[in-house]
Amino acid sequence: MLTAKKYYSGFPHAHDTYNAISKASDGKIYYILSSELIDEGGKLYVYDPASDETTLLADLTEICGEAKQKAIAQGKSHTRFYEYEGKLYFSTHVGYYEMVEGMERLPAQAPDGFALYPGGHILCYDLKSGAFEELAIAPDGEGFVAMHMDVERGQIFGITWPTGLFLHYDLARNEMHNMGPTSARGEAGIPGEDFRVLCRSILVDDGGKAYYSTAEGDVFCYDPQTKSLRMMPLDLRLDYFGKYDYTRPGSMGYNWRKIFWYAPEQVAYAVHGNSGYLFRLDPKRPAIELVQRISSEASQKCGMFDQFSYGYLGFQLGPDGETIYYLTGSPVFENGNRVEGLSEIAKGGSKGQEYLHLITYHIPSRSYRDHGPVFYADGDWPSYVNAIAVGDDGAVYTLGRMQHDGAEIADLIRIPDPLTEANDEG
Repeated sequence: MLTAKKYYSGFPHAHDTYNAISKASDGKIYYILSSELIDEGGKLYVYDPASDETTLLADLTEICGEAKQKAIAQGKSHTRFYEYEGKLYFSTHVGYYEMVEGMERLPAQAPDGFALYPGGHILCYDLKSGAFEELAIAPDGEGFVAMHMDVERGQIFGITWPTGLFLHYDLARNEMHNMGPTSARGEAGIPGEDFRVLCRSILVDDGGKAYYSTAEGDVFCYDPQTKSLRMMPLDLRLDYFGKYDYTRPGSMGYNWRKIFWYAPEQVAYAVHGNSGYLFRLDPKRPAIELVQRISSEASQKCGMFDQFSYGYLGFQLGPDGETIYYLTGSPVFENGNRVEGLSEIAKGGSKGQEYLHLITYHIPSRSYRDHGPVFYADGDWPSYVNAIAVGDDGAVYTLGRMQHDGAEIADLIRIPDPLTEANDEG
């Protein structure tokens, strides 16, 4: 069992965050707490391990220069922070939705007195001066649901929500290239027809090419030199991942959930969301190779898929460059019986109660280890966990739900280094 420390950053309306936490070269942890409110933006914070303190840096709507527009706020970020030439690059997303038949929809008509969502922005933060800069905005009032930066070449790639446009922003030239929809009409589509859940994680290989998956299970490669997209001669429609009606909401379909480039083997490592299978993608052969399930031991014994309908985004290579850290779910038992969740939901969310487990997988030795459940000191446990960062000291940082002053919020969590034996006892 691992005991996590929870922090209150000072934002009483903080809601679930996806991806938006990273360690920078200064050793500090940068993270964003989301807002579902129409008139309040998400907040960017920094945690300093040396002082064990959090500091508010900025409101997302204010950084974007929209504080006085009275438009739907910049409520979220769905991306990690990418460091390039002394600056952190990230993007923004909408946090205020219309709920239609259980699905999150971008408001087509703003409430009285408000303007429609202006669109997600690409931003940067100077680590030395503390200055922010607004660089670009997504077209058609779309938010950024995924972003990745090539930190060798200064190229940024994004997927927008809800229609799923693939965007390429050339930082040096200050040029935005819109390559069009990635998959039918994305999450703006009609369920059973042209609805497709969108990829949440973009891969960039060592040559600077970008890759994304689709709900149908196809993989596309984008070459920023020629500004061209092509479908790869491989797919993710594997029996071990399960069978999906990719026209329906409520799962990631055949998409990978999270992916990163692993230079020592010249391949990518990824996790499929619902099944929890770790796999390798070799774009040069090209080929996909299953490695093993890295869901919790309890989930594997039960034979169950993830309770979180999209799977988990807390999947990242650690500071040693060899170990994958993965935050995933585990079944809850009462009186010897597993607590069943809902059979399906129409959006990304938990279908039932679950524990949080921390998994590590050492790539060179092919060693899987479930470090057990994560609990707070008061006996409660984190939920809705979909982000991860690993500090210089080996501590794992994430963002999850917790109780504060009688209300449920989402905030920063610190889990001690799982690779020291003392933290695995009990």
